[in-house]
Amino acid sequence: MQHENGFFGPYGGQFVPEEVKPMLDELYDVFMEFYNDLNFIKEYDYYLKYYAGRPNPLYYCSNLSNFLGGAKIYLKREDLNHLGAHKINNTLGQILLAKRMGKKKIIAETGAGQHGVATAATAALMGMECTIYMGAVDVERQRLNVFRMEMMGAQVVAAQSGQRTLKEAVDEAIGAWVRDGSAYYLLGSAVGPHPYPLMVRQFQSVVGREAREQILAAEGRLPSACIACVGGGSNAIGLFSGFLEDTQVQLIGVEPAGRGLQYGQHAATLCLGEPGVMHGFYSYMLRDDLGNPAEVYSISAGLDYPSVGPEHAYLKDIGRAQYVAVTDQDAVDAFFMLSRLEGIIPALESSHAIAHAIQLAPTLSSEAILVVNLSGRGDKDVEQVERLVRRGELRIPTL
Repeated sequence: MQHENGFFGPYGGQFVPEEVKPMLDELYDVFMEFYNDLNFIKEYDYYLKYYAGRPNPLYYCSNLSNFLGGAKIYLKREDLNHLGAHKINNTLGQILLAKRMGKKKIIAETGAGQHGVATAATAALMGMECTIYMGAVDVERQRLNVFRMEMMGAQVVAAQSGQRTLKEAVDEAIGAWVRDGSAYYLLGSAVGPHPYPLMVRQFQSVVGREAREQILAAEGRLPSACIACVGGGSNAIGLFSGFLEDTQVQLIGVEPAGRGLQYGQHAATLCLGEPGVMHGFYSYMLRDDLGNPAEVYSISAGLDYPSVGPEHAYLKDIGRAQYVAVTDQDAVDAFFMLSRLEGIIPALESSHAIAHAIQLAPTLSSEAILVVNLSGRGDKDVEQVERLVRRGELRIPTL
């Protein structure tokens, strides 16, 4: 599905200053050289197994499924990876590329902090210097993850411009990388200029490969639908990649409707955006009246991004995947429901996908199967949710 010129259909590409193109082209050449190299694959697989803890299980939520009625709900347990999220799959792959390029310094961006934590960990593992840019707002609502990054030797720089969230963190990380060509920019989602969307997709494809094998082993058939939250889109494209050729399997990406679908109150890019260029690639994006990236919002620091990975844009256009949006309160309801019924505390990002599964399952027959990517655990979000509940800004649902 990926074209030689770095596009998924019309989306993707390299919309960057001329001085950046050689850096990207070098990265693409290195990726293509090593991704199919047996020694690289052996080393990558070693760290996935012995460092990240893969394969992780596909778990049948019998309590939740019985409570809701209708479809069976399975969770792909990316929350059980080392450090508690899917991000480690990508940072391990990219850090091994950086090692082969002779890089000693890593630059990264992060939203909720999970990519930052995974980057800090793998940089420590490889003995590399690490600087991570994080929006100042996200620094405050994800203090635990900031401390975890610092514990592992990373310098965390708070982005103070604009809305001081993920977009601004990306802005500053890219700027730092352009100024220091000796560093390696370890991008965390399936966004950015080519080859990043392709690389992140490939390193996250382990999620879809495992999930496909596991559901066939568990049920002897493919699921009715695969569901994942979408900010930039890395965990979703990782899951979807295992089922793209299985046209009978519906692919559903879930975006944040936030406080509602008014300007500045959501980050539902594929639901309400239009094509445009941001951060060096062409995809759907949310824009203001002047055509600039829009103000966005989500309760989840990992989803408040005004664009989305180009492969998701293409899948939307050709009708292979559909994209929906759920509100903060829907996500919080799912956060508590999964905690109470299954004893699993999901990340607020993942709670968006679980929320849609909760809405969808009762409308389907008992023969239907839903596979939901539990992209991360919710330890990092508990303090934030408790604070919002205590202030009366969110309510605890009753079952």
